[in-house]
This record gives sequence, C-alpha cells and structure tokens, in this order.
Amino acid sequence: MKKMTCNQLGGACDKEFLANSFEEIGEMSKEHAMQMLGEQDPAHLEAMGAMQELMQEPAKMQEWFQEKRQEFEALPEQ
Repeated sequence: MKKMTCNQLGGACDKEFLANSFEEIGEMSKEHAMQMLGEQDPAHLEAMGAMQELMQEPAKMQEWFQEKRQEFEALPEQ
C-alpha cells in the first residue's frame, strides 16, 4: 500500500489515504472531497475551485493527473 494526503492530491488538508493503486486513492480522495463539500469546508471549497479551473483546460488537467500518478508510483510501500 502507498500513502498520499489530501493536500498532495490537490486538496486542502493532511488527511491520509492508503491504497494499492492510484485509481483507488483517487476514489478515496473524491469521497473525501464530497464529504468536505457537504460540510461546506472553506479551504476545501477553495481547492475544488482551483481544480475546476484546471479542468477547463484538458491538456493541463491530463498533465496534472500524470504528475500525480507518477508521484504515487514513486512512493515507497507502507
């Protein structure tokens, strides 16, 4: 398993996610983001806004996604 934080994945806090794959950690991050959206957490709302801006440019979003995947793959096993 590998560990990344909400912050490493573009979020706003140090919550840790442990997963065997990048896809799995992405789903955990997404669930956490939805929870924070429901709670109207200001820091997470700001981070989500930045992600929405990034999504407006598919090439930049793909580049960001690939960088995060590479970062995950380079992490040591926990």
